[in-house]
Amino acid sequence: MQYEPFQTIYERAALRHGGQHTLEQQLTKPASSEQLCQHSDDRWLAAFSQKIFQSGINWQVVRNKWEGFESVFFGFDIEKMLLIHDEMWEEKAKDPRIIRHLGKVMTIRENALMIHECQLSHGSFAKFIADWPSHDIIGLWLYLKQHGKRLGGNTGPYTLRIMGKDTFLMTRDVEGYLRLNEIISTGKDTKSALLAAQAAFNHWQKESGRSLNEISQCIAMSVN
Repeated sequence: MQYEPFQTIYERAALRHGGQHTLEQQLTKPASSEQLCQHSDDRWLAAFSQKIFQSGINWQVVRNKWEGFESVFFGFDIEKMLLIHDEMWEEKAKDPRIIRHLGKVMTIRENALMIHECQLSHGSFAKFIADWPSHDIIGLWLYLKQHGKRLGGNTGPYTLRIMGKDTFLMTRDVEGYLRLNEIISTGKDTKSALLAAQAAFNHWQKESGRSLNEISQCIAMSVN
């Protein structure tokens, strides 16, 4: 597979966004492993939950209610989430302080269980995330999809990006670029497409020395 040189992508993005200095100011860099490990596991559950609730509705509506979510769900404390019985979950789903959606509320319990399982094997979920290698970030996406609830598609990857984990994103612009350059040809969530995308990003990362975050953003800004 012949890939467009990253420098060409970068220069096109800079041209479209006010030059290299302006482009660099817009690029976000990932957190270090040490910084990722500083996130307590309740914050990971809160982040996943917020992104799940934002799916399909205005994100600001969820943000405006988030203080209520934190109160209703005890700050997303993992142990407390695992002790809540079914009837209480149903009652919490009716609480006017949150967005009342039983299906999404129940993902909190399922994702708390996923986090708890990682705590048992890695000491903390944050360490589990921090230790996952960026050259197989799609493997982490798949783990979240298979072991968590409603963390497939862009929900899991977006949450990882928000929390600082180095990841590319299959946004519409990135997907469009990969298709235009015949890097992927199947559905963006198929195994073949994800493997092809990972291989391309690994190539550009080795070539440029930049993070997956930066490469992904440069691609997106080079095409819009």
